Amino acid sequence: MSVAYFTHRACLDHDTGIAHPENPDRLRTVWRALEHPNFVPLLREEAPEATVEQLSRAHPLSYVEKVLSLRPAPGDFIQIDGDTRVSHGSVTAALYAAGAGIGAVDAVMEGWARAAFCAIRPPGHHAEPAESMGFCLFNNAVVAAQHARARWGLKRIAVVDFDVHHGNGTQHLMEGDPDLFYASTHQFPSYPGTGLSEEHGVAGNILNVLLEPGSGSMPFRAAWSGQVLPALDRFAPEMLVISAGFDADKRDPLAQLRVETADFAWLTEELLDLADRHAKGRVVSLLEGGYDLDALREGVSAHVRALMRA
Repeated sequence: MSVAYFTHRACLDHDTGIAHPENPDRLRTVWRALEHPNFVPLLREEAPEATVEQLSRAHPLSYVEKVLSLRPAPGDFIQIDGDTRVSHGSVTAALYAAGAGIGAVDAVMEGWARAAFCAIRPPGHHAEPAESMGFCLFNNAVVAAQHARARWGLKRIAVVDFDVHHGNGTQHLMEGDPDLFYASTHQFPSYPGTGLSEEHGVAGNILNVLLEPGSGSMPFRAAWSGQVLPALDRFAPEMLVISAGFDADKRDPLAQLRVETADFAWLTEELLDLADRHAKGRVVSLLEGGYDLDALREGVSAHVRALMRA
């Protein structure tokens, strides 16, 4: 069965300014990569725009309304923190970024796609319940997970995160619900300084595996095969949402892991096998980090090729 590919041109209009690592060239790079003849079979879909109701299943309504009000004049910026800034087109981009995950959930639940990949920005996993940070405005993965519950009646949903940075927002949005499971492998110490191994959530539904700077393929694969994948098997999710960041790659300028492109392909295949066992193969993947353009292109290509082999 085919893989759906969701994106939207509005995601280019999130202007982060000169020399910002999370910039529109990241998305252009992904688009060009997925124009390769290998990816002709992808079902290319325009992301829908997330609604206030859909966003409010993950974030308090007051926070959603606050973000929606952040619309500076063209050419101006609102600086949220040292890393996160908003331009005239940022909020619209964020609505389509969150909407892509919603469309992807619908695609796999309706059955016309086995899996889905969302090429989006801004990313989402640092977005706290009521705080924007780390380049993120809305938590795209949790918005997608809550949509799967609200529209499709799923109960047990897992979000797995192989971005080099801990998804603090995702953890905080999920740790109090025993029917949601979040697992992250991430460099520590590193931004944002969260995600300790002793944090387990209300029912063992949080799993953080810390990787020392300089860790390469062997520690990365061992973390997943030895800890995360067995925990996911025990949790037995009805849907698997992937926070797909490619900044663990050895070339990335914002971190110091030494992961190879082949490791992303291997992990994707392992996650697909797990989804086949427990979730009828239902996988939704959303782009998070990745700031070396060559590494991003190669990582996304390997990830999506693996999705297509499902």
